[in-house]
Amino acid sequence: MSGPAHDLACRLARDAEAVCRHYLSNGRRQGGYWHVGDVRNRPGRSLYVRLHGPESGPGAAGNWTDGATGEHGDLLDVIALRCGLDRLRDVLDEARRFLALPLPDRQIVLGAAASGHDASDLAQRLFHAGVPIQGTLAEAYLRARGITASLDCSCLRSHPAVWYRAHRDAPRESWPALLAAVTDLDGAITGIQRTWLDRQRPAKAPLAEPRRALGHLLGNGVRFGRAEDVLAAGEGIETMLALKSVLPTLPMVAALSANHLAALTLPPALARLYVARDNDAAGRLAALRLHERGQIAGVDVRDLVPVGGDFNADLSRFGPSAMLHHLAPQLVPADAARFLPDHAAAA
Repeated sequence: MSGPAHDLACRLARDAEAVCRHYLSNGRRQGGYWHVGDVRNRPGRSLYVRLHGPESGPGAAGNWTDGATGEHGDLLDVIALRCGLDRLRDVLDEARRFLALPLPDRQIVLGAAASGHDASDLAQRLFHAGVPIQGTLAEAYLRARGITASLDCSCLRSHPAVWYRAHRDAPRESWPALLAAVTDLDGAITGIQRTWLDRQRPAKAPLAEPRRALGHLLGNGVRFGRAEDVLAAGEGIETMLALKSVLPTLPMVAALSANHLAALTLPPALARLYVARDNDAAGRLAALRLHERGQIAGVDVRDLVPVGGDFNADLSRFGPSAMLHHLAPQLVPADAARFLPDHAAAA
């Protein structure tokens, strides 16, 4: 990662102990680490910050881990969490103040934010602060939705405590979250979707907006497998993971909304696109737009239509066998032979 956030993180890492003494003043140095109770500066030893090492990468100075919660990050994350800052611009300004660096011209910062650079940078940082979802609330949430697909994929992570604010003036709340990385065709993270989760049961958190996306989303998506000549595209990650539960080898992408699905950037070598559309007006309109674009680009576009509102609803209501029986006739015969499970293809 490059850009102002990376540069400031490296500058902070050069004097990691001074950063810790300022923002984590209730801790103390022990050997090559600074120990404190947590990133909010409570007394204790659970959180440890590496004081020496390279400026970036594995083992870098300033990298920290909280052994009790699994939270981890770098010194910019310490500043954000310790000071209660949830906008990258504010975090970078606070880091500059600590380092006695001049603040940037605000016009330049606003221009960068409008371009999505800062939001994409923040999305990358948040995603990399997460952990694989196996054994977490995020996995339990997806399994409770009837999803049986393998979740050992690089685009999904879990985080024990992601800030949520109902509106600009509302108090911040911390909830566990499922994180989904939005990437471009080259695999670079351009955005993130956060799904906040209930702490007590495998469901979305009881919030007004338990799901929000951040970063540069248009044209990009959450990718399950690498597409070459055939791809299935739909809206939500639950919808596409439900489809992945019965068609595990078919590459898929979740565009996160009907509007973004209609604007999805198509891989240059794509020959056929299956639109796993939601069964509503917005889903039908998105599919229509993709058919129009496919005709121009020479891509064979076909719809995959659920029985109910979407494929996750179908999976939960009817189960994988019935869902697969409904899907199989919608595939081109060559794709059915290639992507259907052996027993389903034989049937």
